[in-house]
This record gives sequence, structure tokens and C-alpha cells, in this order.
Amino acid sequence: MKQPDEFDAFYKESRDRLLAQTYALTGDLVASRRAVRDAFVVAWHRWRKLARLDGRAEAEAVVRPHAWRLAQRHHTARVLRRDRDLDPRVAATLEALGKLSVAQRKALVLTQLAAVSMPQMGREVGLPLEDAERELQSGAAALALALDVETAELRMRFEEVAAAAVAQSRWPRATIVRRAGASRRRAHTLVGVVGAVAAVVVTGALVTDAAGVRPQPYVAPQEPGATPTRPAGPPSEQIDVGEGAIALTDAALLDVPTVAPTLRRSLGDRAWTVARTTDNSAGNGRVMPCQLERYADPRGEAALVRVLSAAEGRRLPAAGVVQLAEASSSTRAAQRTYRTMVGWFAGCTEPRVQLLGTRTPQGLGDESVQLVLRSWADPVTTWVVGVARTGVFTTTTFLRVGDDETPDREAAATVLGAAVDELCALPDGGGCGPAGAPELVDRTPLPAGPAPALVGELDLPPLSRFDEPWVGTEARRPTTNPAATSCDETAFTGEVRGASFDRAATRTFLLPESGLPQEFGLSETVGALPPRAAAAFVDRVRERLESCADRDLNTDVESLGTRDVGPRGAEETVTLSAWRLEVAVDDERDLVFLMAVLRNGTAVGQLGYVPADGARLEAEVFLDLAERARDRLEALPPPRD
Repeated sequence: MKQPDEFDAFYKESRDRLLAQTYALTGDLVASRRAVRDAFVVAWHRWRKLARLDGRAEAEAVVRPHAWRLAQRHHTARVLRRDRDLDPRVAATLEALGKLSVAQRKALVLTQLAAVSMPQMGREVGLPLEDAERELQSGAAALALALDVETAELRMRFEEVAAAAVAQSRWPRATIVRRAGASRRRAHTLVGVVGAVAAVVVTGALVTDAAGVRPQPYVAPQEPGATPTRPAGPPSEQIDVGEGAIALTDAALLDVPTVAPTLRRSLGDRAWTVARTTDNSAGNGRVMPCQLERYADPRGEAALVRVLSAAEGRRLPAAGVVQLAEASSSTRAAQRTYRTMVGWFAGCTEPRVQLLGTRTPQGLGDESVQLVLRSWADPVTTWVVGVARTGVFTTTTFLRVGDDETPDREAAATVLGAAVDELCALPDGGGCGPAGAPELVDRTPLPAGPAPALVGELDLPPLSRFDEPWVGTEARRPTTNPAATSCDETAFTGEVRGASFDRAATRTFLLPESGLPQEFGLSETVGALPPRAAAAFVDRVRERLESCADRDLNTDVESLGTRDVGPRGAEETVTLSAWRLEVAVDDERDLVFLMAVLRNGTAVGQLGYVPADGARLEAEVFLDLAERARDRLEALPPPRD
């Protein structure tokens, strides 16, 4: 099916059938007719992809869920209030259907009016086949009881509903539907072009990004007669979505032919399958670790979840990909959705989960980020999470592998890019992205939690002998500094070069049920100083540590290293230095202490760790943690005047 006349034939053949199904599902003829019409408008918009499907039945299976979602969204009134001339038997059937669950109604409609196979029925209902069949049986029994008929008579009742829907419907010509689809495509392409031109005019031709690289718009190679792909980059204005404009369908989600070859190099040649596709309305809605709510946009227009899985093999652990896509009512609402979704993972509260890295996929969508996390709970798993927004659509791709090896980040970014490519082509989509894997640029961790300038449980490395998670105290204003050593005795309550500490806070992290000695723990204290005072603070701590062994013969001091990033602005420096101290408490006992002093512009901090047997950190691990603490300092505002 490639030519307009074939779309016209598909439209004429399928529209009454889809209307009857949608009407039986909602009982609202006005909303159903409008939804089916708009679904065909979107179908023409995406006809080049739908035409590649194997026959009109598969194309109809793609259009149907979109029509159903639109109808359910616009359905607001009971049928008897809308049409008082409705046949009493039809009204009774619709009334009884309305009392069933959505899953039961879908199962009944699909088997009575759509002539689909049982496995396909399960897929469209969004449940495993056994559960879908159970919903079908219970729904049929409840409907037959409500109508006081035998279950064998239900098909006749559904046919009466279908006849009532078709008898009252007049359809626009197929040419009008195609014209509406083409107009929508041109309109959204024009919005993208205008946004790109406006961005060039406003920012000028010599604007660079934070890394000093000039952003380049991406224009994908076009097939003859295709609509130009929208350039990458954010739109220049907020665009409200009109009625019926959301085109989020199953066809816009990741599939096996996309995921399997992309992940083959890093995860091996696996047999990937689509485990399920749903609107995420069933169960508790938590389809990924760290997810706090069912939807990031509870007022969104549409949402879909797809789970792809690869079973465990002889030498390959199990793996899985989850995609959650949401459509918001406007780009401003989608921006909030994106921030919420990113916040779930940037501030993940799952126990024993560690944030390994944060990166920006360059030029992907209107905004995007990749996070790598590892769960140290048995069995150890590693997750690569990508979140992106394009226009009104926000999507998350969650890649899980069943071992402690870091997955291929570039491949995971390519999967996210494929998800964006599908969504950016929809009406009200936004920026697309580069061909292939987008370049990944390291970035500081995203602020998260009630004390974003301090390290949190998500930053802390595991202690191999202990299964319990780190537990941190609430951040408080320091009266003492638990991160200080006997060598520096640093306090965050005095003055440095005549300047007082501002915005000072401290936290301590412990393993409360571990039975470790009382002195064990990790502490951090931070504060803000003017630039010259901040530099003097770091210099003073360094000087005291360098001279400590000479001043205190019971203390040995070993430098673990210095990691200076260099200037960031006129008088700002990003730096850290770390030491290992061993203090002789008595003839038989030494106390070990790891300490780092940190600076990030006007923010300074001190990180201290007192280890214990079985709870030690290697020097390199502590340095990495200190570097994370220094990066977190970026969230501390400058001192107030």
C-alpha cells in the first residue's frame, strides 16, 4: 500500500469498523466519530511507514489504539444524555459495557467486532495472554448477566451497537482526510523551520555551546517526495496542542528490528521480543526502578510503555529495555514533564543504587540526558537511562543488563536517538537528532534532593562486606565540622580573610545496623566564601596538612593526589586535594582518616572518611567520591552580600 488511492481504499474499508469498535468502547458517538477521523488524518501523515505493514489489517491495528485513546480522552458524557432517540437495546448494551473495566471492554470489543486472534487481543489489551483471556471471560459473564442473555447472544448485541453507529455517521471524503494530514505535516514542518531561523537571527551565526563547539543543525537525507526532517534544536515558541492532535501510537515506539542490531555489539546476538505494550494504566504504574509516579505528567494527553526483553543464555545474562513515552498538552508542560522524569533518576532513592556518570547526548531532541546507575543489590545490575524531549513528547529509555559491567553507552544513546526519531516526526514533535549515535559529553551530576550541594546516598560507593544501604543525616547548619582532622581543625563558623562562611551545611553518612565502631562514618561540610577567601581557605588547609607530620610526631600524612580543573571565570578555580592520615592513638592502636578539601568557584567543602575493618575505601575510590563532591558544590549559590 503506497499510493493515495490505496490509502483511500483503506480509509473506506476500515472507518465504519473502527467507528463501531470505538463507539462500543466509549458509548459516545460524537467523540468516537471525531477520534476515528483524526486517527485517519494522522495515519495519512505517517502513511509511508504504515504502507510497509503486511496488509490493511495490520495498518488498522495501528490506527485503532490511537482512535480509542482519542475517543476516551474526549468522552465526557453518558450516552443516554447525548442521544435520547437511541434504540433501548443499544442503550442498554452501552450502559452495561460502561460498567465493565476498560480491559474487559477492550477484550470484548476486539473479539466481537475486530476479528483479531487471541494473542493479538492480549497485545492490544496490554496484558499477558492468560490475563487477557481471564478479563475476556469475566467481562462476557458480567455483560451477559447485566443484559439477562446467554453469552452466545452477545455478538448480536454488539452488531446492533455497530449498526447504530454506522447508521448515524457521515464521513468526509478521503481527499479531505489526506489534505488535512498533509496540511498538518506542512504546518509542523513550518514551525520547525521558523524556530530554526529565529534561533539563528536571535543568537547570531557565531554562537557556541558551553564546550566551545558551534551547534550544527541536522538535516536528514530525504527520500524523493518526503517532507524535510525538522532540524535539531529547541523550538522558539510554546505551541499548544489542539484538539485531537496527539498522535502517540504503538508505531511510534521502539521495536525489535531497531533495538536488536543496535545492542548486538555490546550485549551479543540475542533473541529480543516485545514483552508488552500498554498505556500504563494497570497495576501500580512503576515500570522502571527509581520511578516515583505512574506518569511524569499526570495531566498528559497520552502515554505508552513498551517492554522489550532478551532471555538469559548460556554465556549471556538477561537484559531488557523499557521505553516510557508521554505526550503533554503543550511544550511548556512537556518541559516540566522532562524535568520530573530526569529528577526520578538524578535523585534515585532506591537503596544501594549508585550514580556512575551523567552525560549529554549532543543535538538529540530539544533536550536530553543520559545517566548510568548501578544497583549493588544481589544480583548486581547496571542501568543506562536516557531521557529526551522533542516538542510535546518526552521519552525515557531504560537499558538493564544483568551483571556489573558498564553497558555500551554509545549504543544506549543510539537507542534513545531512535526513540526520538520516531516521536519528532509526529505532529507537535520538535527537534530530532544526528544520524547514528549522538556524541556523549560528560557533565556534572544534576542537582537532586533537599541538599543538592552535598553528596547523597546515590553518590556513595558500596562497601563489599555489607548489604545494608548508606543512611545520611539531614543537612544542618554546622556548629562543629565532623570532616575536619586534627591536622587542620577547620571550622565553618569563623572567618577567612575577613569573610564569614555563608550557606554552610553538613551531613554524615553511616551504616547504622552494621556493628562498626562508633568513629566509623563519612562526613561532608560545605560553605560559600568570596573568591579570594575561598582560595585562601583551600591554601590554608593544604599548608596545615603539609606541615602536620612535623608538628605532630604521632601523625603520618600521605598525599593521595590533587585534581585541579583550572579556571572557570575570572577568579574561579575548581580543585580538590586529598590525604590519608594515620594517627597513633596508643601503642597498639592507630586511627586512619581520609580527607579531601574541595573548591568549586565560591563554594568550598571538606570531605572526611573514617574507615573500619571490612569498610575501607581504596584511595582511587575516595578520590572519585571527592571529585563527585566537588562537582556537587556547583549547586551551592554564591555568598550573599
